[in-house]
Amino acid sequence: MKQFVWLSLWCALLPLMLVANAQAIVLEGVGHASIHNEDLTTARAEARNAAMRDLALQFEAQVSTRDTMENGVLTESRMRLASSARARNVKVIDEHRSGNLLRVTVRGDISAGQASCGGGEAGRLKKRVAVTGFPLLYPEQARVGRLDDAGEILPQQLQQSLREAGSLQVFSASTFRLFPDLLNAPTLQQGTNQLTNVVQVAREMGVQFVVAGVIRDLGVADPAAWGTSVLDKMQRSIGAADMRRRFAVDLVVLDGFSGSPVYQQHFETAAVWNAGSGSSAGFGSEGFRKTHYGEAVAGVLGDMGQAVTDALACQPFMARITRVNGQQVTLDSGATAGLRPGDELHLYRSARYFDSLGGTPELSDSQVAVTLNNVHPDFSNGSMPRVGGQINIQRDDIAIIW
Repeated sequence: MKQFVWLSLWCALLPLMLVANAQAIVLEGVGHASIHNEDLTTARAEARNAAMRDLALQFEAQVSTRDTMENGVLTESRMRLASSARARNVKVIDEHRSGNLLRVTVRGDISAGQASCGGGEAGRLKKRVAVTGFPLLYPEQARVGRLDDAGEILPQQLQQSLREAGSLQVFSASTFRLFPDLLNAPTLQQGTNQLTNVVQVAREMGVQFVVAGVIRDLGVADPAAWGTSVLDKMQRSIGAADMRRRFAVDLVVLDGFSGSPVYQQHFETAAVWNAGSGSSAGFGSEGFRKTHYGEAVAGVLGDMGQAVTDALACQPFMARITRVNGQQVTLDSGATAGLRPGDELHLYRSARYFDSLGGTPELSDSQVAVTLNNVHPDFSNGSMPRVGGQINIQRDDIAIIW
C-alpha cells in the first residue's frame, strides 16, 4: 500500500518537476577579457559580462539579419545575435589568468525571459525612457565610504546598462528628484486640478516612460565595528567584526502619459564592506567597485536594468501628436525610435474631464490610422484618410503601435 501511495505521489509530482526544470536550468558560461595596464577589475567585469552572454546564448539564441540594397547592389549587411534568457543566482566559480588574458567561469539558474511578446510590431521600436535620481532615504548611512553621491551615480549606471541593452532610447535626469515624500514613494499626492509631476517630466523630456526609485538602505550591519580604536581595527583585521553592508532600493517604472506605475520591484543584497581606509571616495569610484560590496551592488544594478527592459518590452509604442493640419499628422518620434516610412499607427483621442483634470486621461480609439510619409530623426509626419476636425484628432492626442 505504501509503495502504491509513493508511486501515485511521484506520478503527480513528476509533471510539476518537468515544468520547473523546463523553466529554469543550471548552466555554466565562460568569458574572456584582455588585461590592460594591469587593470584587473575592469578585465574581470568584462569577462563576467562575456560569461553572462555565453550563459544566455546557451539557453536560447535568436539570429536576425538585415540587408541594405541600393540599385540592386548589397551595400550593407548586419547580423544580430540576441537572447531572451534571464539569469538568476549567478556566481563566479572559477577565475584563471594566463598572461594578459583573464578567463572567468560563472554558474547560474537560467530561465526564459519575459521580453517575448509574440512578435508584435511595437517590439522592433525603441521606446523613450527618462531615468531620474534615486535619492537616499537615510543620507547619514552614506558617511562610511563617502557614498553621498549614490543618488546620482546609481541612475547614471542604470542608464548605461539600458543603453548597452540597445532596446530603449534613454534620457538622463539623474539630478531630478521625482518624489517629495521618500518614505511613501512611489505614492503621489496630487493637488486639485494639477497633473502629477511624472506627466510633467515626461512631457518636458518627450519620453514615454519615467524610471525612478529610492535607495532604502546603505547601512552597515554593525556600526560599532567601524570604530577608530586600536581594538576595533584589530577586530576588523582578523575578521572578528561584522563588516557586512546592506543595499536595498525600490525601483518603479511609470507611464509618462498617465503617471501610473507599470512596474515596481524591490531589490536588495548584502556583502562585506572591505574598503581600506580612504580607498573609497564615492559610489562609482574604483575603490568602491573593488570591494565585495561594490561587486554585489553591480550585480543588483544588472538585474535592475534587465527588469526595466523586460517590463517595457511588452508595452505598446506610443507617440504624442504635435500638429494636425487637415489630413496631415506630425508625431514627436522618428527614425531614432525605429519608425520608417510606410509605418501605420492607430490614432487615439485623449480626453480629460473638468471634475478630474488631474486624473489619468482616457483614450478612445478614433478608428483611424496615420501612415507615415516622411521620417526624420526626432519627428515624423504622415497622412490619415479623414480631416482631423471631422474625427476630433488634435495636438496632444496619441498614436500607438501595438
